[in-house]
Amino acid sequence: MRAIFPWTMNQDIDIVIFGASGDLARRKIFPAFFSLFSRGLLPEGVRFYGFARSDLSQKDFHDKIMSFLTCRYSPQESCREKMDSFLSRCEYVRGEYAADTGYRYLLDRMAAARGGGVSADRLFYLALPPEMFSIVSKRLSENSLALPEEDARCSRVIVEKPFGRDRESSDELIGELKKYFTESQTYRIDHYLGKEIVQDILVFRFANIVFQPIWNARYIEKIEILWSEELGVEGRGGYFDEYGIIRDVVQNHLFQVLSLLLMEEPDSLEANDIIDKKVDALRHIKPLRLRDVVLGQYSAGAGKPGYIEDPTVPKDSLTPTFAFLKLKVASPRWHTMPVEITAGKAMNERKAEVRIIFRKPCGSLFCKTGKCQPSNALVIRIQPDEGFHFQIATKEPGTKMELKHKNLDLSYISAFPGKTMPDAYENLLLDSIRGDKTLFIRNDELEAAWDILTPLLNEIEKSRLKPRLYKFASEGPEVKRYSRKHKLCLNPPA
Repeated sequence: MRAIFPWTMNQDIDIVIFGASGDLARRKIFPAFFSLFSRGLLPEGVRFYGFARSDLSQKDFHDKIMSFLTCRYSPQESCREKMDSFLSRCEYVRGEYAADTGYRYLLDRMAAARGGGVSADRLFYLALPPEMFSIVSKRLSENSLALPEEDARCSRVIVEKPFGRDRESSDELIGELKKYFTESQTYRIDHYLGKEIVQDILVFRFANIVFQPIWNARYIEKIEILWSEELGVEGRGGYFDEYGIIRDVVQNHLFQVLSLLLMEEPDSLEANDIIDKKVDALRHIKPLRLRDVVLGQYSAGAGKPGYIEDPTVPKDSLTPTFAFLKLKVASPRWHTMPVEITAGKAMNERKAEVRIIFRKPCGSLFCKTGKCQPSNALVIRIQPDEGFHFQIATKEPGTKMELKHKNLDLSYISAFPGKTMPDAYENLLLDSIRGDKTLFIRNDELEAAWDILTPLLNEIEKSRLKPRLYKFASEGPEVKRYSRKHKLCLNPPA
């Protein structure tokens, strides 16, 4: 069994993007591959094939790709030349996903491009709804496109979220894919794991000794994870209404961030060692119930229509566009410390961040003077304006002892001037070619995440819980955030 491609710059790799005429492929996948290509990070023998049902000429296909390519890594004078070289490696194949004809033609085109007898490793990207994963994988296998793991060539498949709707459907999806691709060949992509700041959480925690002794419930009051965007569904309610905010954002993006915050130190930087610790962290979170959540749905406001007023949303929809969840972690490190997750669409700002709130010291010297300092807090801003911000108490200059809350800032823009940060998809696609699964989701990670949420989702659907209304461009519905009833302070060590 081969863990990675024998990757060299002279290697032949065929990359096939299914759903090639869709927004994800045009806006994210092809531009990410072009960025890697323009930086010289892809093998010389790479070729791309777009597969979709749309009736497009090769020129139409190239024009669709071209409109989203950028010259972030190349001088303008050489960028067009690189674009032309990239597009010359991109070919469009029209076909129905459930019919063999298109797959046979794809195989013929791949062989013809390689001189007939020359073979290549293969990477398949399924930028498709989950119900198509099994259909396409079966056709790839039956038409000799998906290669068995023991083959001299390598074959891999990348699949996009959502990975099911609950534990049962997730298990079914995993089982179907396993008929055609092994777990080591399957790459479940979550673009949040490709973000630089999310990857940096691992470095921040385990490369800086100053935080290791205090990264536990004795010193940390609570953890908050907040995600909001200013947009509503805006004509894309067909997909969202089937899944809702918990499945669409919390189960994948935010649980991935949470697992990195809660995990124990891995034995090494190998993918399985890191994922083992993430899985263990998720398994220590208690399953959620209705009493642990507040759900909301946006109504009209700020000149924008409400959720159910969108023509793509059923008028009687109870799908939440906002969720506030209180989680309890049963691990020795985090026992009794609460975690709060807030996620919402059509909010008053676009933001994704983590807030680590530290306890106050008991009997503080400054409290005796009536000038108690606020709690220290570490803010990890994921988007926009990525960075780490540590909020501390400091004396305001002057003749009096006045305390102020100020930030020690590590903004990526100021800390790494002139550095172009790769898009999340660039990082993930390069890792998929190299065979590094550190930033991809393993099957037992899915199981652990769904085990936390499935009881809650079943209760919501069984009770037909009606979400609270909140206005478009507001802070969301009112929620009761955690407040410790007893002492909010930290006793000094004995």
